[in-house]
Amino acid sequence: MPTNKTEGAFNELKGKLKQAFADLTDDDLLYGEGQADEMWGKIQQKVGKGKDEIKKLIDKI
Repeated sequence: MPTNKTEGAFNELKGKLKQAFADLTDDDLLYGEGQADEMWGKIQQKVGKGKDEIKKLIDKI
């Protein structure tokens, strides 16, 4: 079970992803335990960029 700190950090990440990639929906950013790779795969397919490139873009926001 995620802690409040972890959940808060993830919510911040979701907000940054939505700012950077308007096509992403809440469903694309659903995250359950053990589903991180699936979530990243959905994001990569939707925005057409690799995981590292997406992370670099997020860091700039």
